[in-house]
Amino acid sequence: MHTTVSGLLSSHDENARAFGSPTAEWLSYGDLRKLSGDVRDALHGFGVGRGDRVAIVLPNGPEMAAAFITIAQVAVTAPLNPAYREDEYAFYLEDLKAKALVVMQDDDGPAVAAAKRLGIALIRLSVPEGAAAGQFTLTSDATSSADTAAPRADDVALILHTSGTTSRPKIVPLLQSNVAASAEHIRASLALTGDDRCMNVMPLFHIHGLLAAVSASLAAGASIWCTPGFDALRFFGWMRDAKPTWYTAVPTMHQAILSRAGRNADIIEAVPLRFLRSSSASLPAQVMHALTETFKAPVIEGYGMTEAAHQMASNPLPPRAQKPGAVGVEAGPKVRIAHETEDRLIEGTGEVVISGPNVTPGYEGNPEANAKSFFEAEGARWFRTGDQGAFDEEGYLHLTGRLKEIINRGGEKISPLEVDGVLLDHPAIAQVVTFALPHPKLGEEVAAAVVLKEDVSERDIRNFAAERMADFKVPRKVIILDEIPKGATGKMQRIGMAEKLGLVETA
Repeated sequence: MHTTVSGLLSSHDENARAFGSPTAEWLSYGDLRKLSGDVRDALHGFGVGRGDRVAIVLPNGPEMAAAFITIAQVAVTAPLNPAYREDEYAFYLEDLKAKALVVMQDDDGPAVAAAKRLGIALIRLSVPEGAAAGQFTLTSDATSSADTAAPRADDVALILHTSGTTSRPKIVPLLQSNVAASAEHIRASLALTGDDRCMNVMPLFHIHGLLAAVSASLAAGASIWCTPGFDALRFFGWMRDAKPTWYTAVPTMHQAILSRAGRNADIIEAVPLRFLRSSSASLPAQVMHALTETFKAPVIEGYGMTEAAHQMASNPLPPRAQKPGAVGVEAGPKVRIAHETEDRLIEGTGEVVISGPNVTPGYEGNPEANAKSFFEAEGARWFRTGDQGAFDEEGYLHLTGRLKEIINRGGEKISPLEVDGVLLDHPAIAQVVTFALPHPKLGEEVAAAVVLKEDVSERDIRNFAAERMADFKVPRKVIILDEIPKGATGKMQRIGMAEKLGLVETA
């Protein structure tokens, strides 16, 4: 088992393909290892080395993938969303204590302005004419001393922030050993080999794309064809050109892909996938069935989060079953159920907890959050995921929802995932997100935002739900939208949805 990012690349055939893209030739593993050495020498020359924090703001594509994997072999990487505004960059760069910021050669946008405000060194990335996918050079005016030792297993490789939907974002440091362990866990659960090719459509400032698509593929000596980001209109053209064996996405992306699958049946037949993967949000059973039928391939739903360096559980490959509504079996760390308020493991329904080599050692500079999130029991240190769930008799984990998202209607606890599942059975509903709406007497009421395939009234939707679930679970308010608001990674976020839709006054 490798314990560093550099170890993931060390043993693969130098002529094997590593990174590809729609606009460039393939970069080989030999050239990726050479690039890693060039990046190391350049960063050391700029005064950046072991333990120094390097923020990365680059567009999605092979350069971003290669920048992450090469810089992580030298220093601490901190990818940031290219869509942030200047004040957001200023917050994150200061919070991270970044020593340098990597941007494209001609970038003069808000990230650069924030770095200049804070006196953070700029490192410019440029792509030579005719370069292979992911090939780049770095330049900077910065010069200072650096620790030129190679990062060890217990050094930080990657820093990300939690989404911060209900509070200040927390800093999640992931060690070299965390990243390497998670990459190996995902490789093993998907049985990835050098013959596999992932077509990456996930943003590469997020743990899902960085670990599941990029790092796990590199651990297997497989190839990654890097798109400039998800685009349902271009997906099947890319699929024809890339000839992937799999892709990974969030449920809303899968739904958009399905909406265009009918007119691209020839490509689906010509480029058979070994499997499809879904993660970062619960995959509705209806979508899982539709994907399986459309692509004639198993759909592997994974369960991940930033604090686990992504994957915790995964539906297994055939011949074992892929269960709709389940996030699978243990796939790396130990996964157990704990009491929601007491520090002990239990049977039945409770808070999902994890323990393993991929789990962050703790939030940075936040002892209060660490005290709430970690506990010792039965000889192990457990992290509280904030998700509620239970195992079935075959060891598959079924999630009820985020504990903070469970709707408390006058003492009745309602799983928004359950309501989603019922409403998605309505033939006119394409997408749904169920959420809590503040109520003066009950505390919270059930509400749902829906996107329709065909016209139907709110009353019809509520009547449909009332025939299929207890009255207290039926949404009292249904909002019909052209599009449901989503976060930066394409996830629909229940917390704060009432405020986003203007249903309650914000403080």
